[in-house]
Amino acid sequence: MSEIDDLVSMIDGKMSGGVSRLKVEFSEAQKADTVKEQYHLGRCDVGSPWAKGTVSNCDAVDTPGEGDR
Repeated sequence: MSEIDDLVSMIDGKMSGGVSRLKVEFSEAQKADTVKEQYHLGRCDVGSPWAKGTVSNCDAVDTPGEGDR
């Protein structure tokens, strides 16, 4: 089986398992023949300041009614 076939098979398995969104990245820095997976239950992107809870102005951004005036 080729590397492309392996990748397609892995993606098919994720989709069959109920994963509805998938981001695939390749890196020269990662050790060959290894896979790193991250999961996030929510609407924020994995690794974003929102997902990590490190948004510095979240009180101002999330204040209800702000900007509606």
